[in-house]
Amino acid sequence: MTGWHIRDFEPRDLEAAVRLDAASSTTSEDPVFTLADVLGSLDRCPAVVAVAAGEVVGTAVSRVDDDRAWVLRMALSPNCRGRGLGSDLLAALEHRLLTAGVSRIAALLPDGETGSTAFENSGFRARTGVTYYEKTESGSPRVAQLLTSLGAVVPHSRLWAQIAGMTSEKRMIERKLVLPLALPEQAAEHGVEPPHAVILFGPPGTGKTTFARAVASRLGWPFLEVFPSRLAAGTGLASGINVVFSQLRDLDHVVVFIDEVEEIASARELDSTDTGVVNELLKALVSFRDRPGRLLVCATNSVRSLDPAFLRHGRFDYILPIGPPDLAARTALWAGYVTDDGVDIAEVAAVSEGFTPADVQHAARTVAQSTFECSVDSGQRCVATTADYLAAARTLRPTLSAEMIDAFGEDTREFARF
Repeated sequence: MTGWHIRDFEPRDLEAAVRLDAASSTTSEDPVFTLADVLGSLDRCPAVVAVAAGEVVGTAVSRVDDDRAWVLRMALSPNCRGRGLGSDLLAALEHRLLTAGVSRIAALLPDGETGSTAFENSGFRARTGVTYYEKTESGSPRVAQLLTSLGAVVPHSRLWAQIAGMTSEKRMIERKLVLPLALPEQAAEHGVEPPHAVILFGPPGTGKTTFARAVASRLGWPFLEVFPSRLAAGTGLASGINVVFSQLRDLDHVVVFIDEVEEIASARELDSTDTGVVNELLKALVSFRDRPGRLLVCATNSVRSLDPAFLRHGRFDYILPIGPPDLAARTALWAGYVTDDGVDIAEVAAVSEGFTPADVQHAARTVAQSTFECSVDSGQRCVATTADYLAAARTLRPTLSAEMIDAFGEDTREFARF
């Protein structure tokens, strides 16, 4: 008795499949096929899911090219590994592919990735002595050169999965931003226009920059950060904005990020020299929105300081709050850093109210350094205890005060737009 049944993928499985994809990997290596590749095949090529107790616990997605099919991704729930689920998924997918006239089925996996054993047990032959070559082009050599000159990078694909806690924020960003951009045709069928520009707001240190990078990593798009201080260099802010956004006109599939956008889009006063800067940014935003397949993400610690014209409907599709980690999120954050057995993570999370993800990382690093020094000095491996983590948490001054958290709540009620 396997405890699961396998059926064809259905649109209602999409959210669960995306979550499972992020949790399934057993290697730090990037997959050969991106999430966008996988999502793009779901509604066109055979794909199967395994369901147990009403929950999707496994997926296998293919792409068909004439008489050859690629298994783009196999994702398995960590609780179901080693129980034959991968082999069952492959058997079901293979049956559907053969019915579709496929004569060769192939897969490309990083060493040790989820599903490797299933492929071996299902009669797939691993070809040794083969080197996989890949080159990612950005439309043309000129565009690639432009991306390089602007400092654009493609964040590694595991960044999203490495964001611990912040479950509600991740779900909100996944549904509002990632899915419509990854599945524009399917979104259009439902009258959903993929977002062009969004604002992330919240207290300092809550992960707004990390979330912007993670969106790029999920989509497999270049990530370009535009620094307000660099915009102001040379001929001034207004001119700098015009130059940079003129360069961006030729780019497709890019996430552009402006942190601390209040530096260039703060509320204007009559006769202020800031008027020209904000106007230039608003004009640039209109131009940026003209072309699909790219996203502008602006982040601010103080959404109420932004110019009202900047926040009007039609400029930004969403204004999304990125708040301080609650108890569940702090517990998940601590769990990602605590490596020693016997530590009461729940107790440590309870005393770290007001901590940002950066605070948790710093406190955990302090404990790790202290334990490392103890091991060096004593000549034997020292182990951190609950008391060590509690001491570090109580010593560190939290980034977020009660007043800041209350102010964020007020800003969310007044400015958030989902």
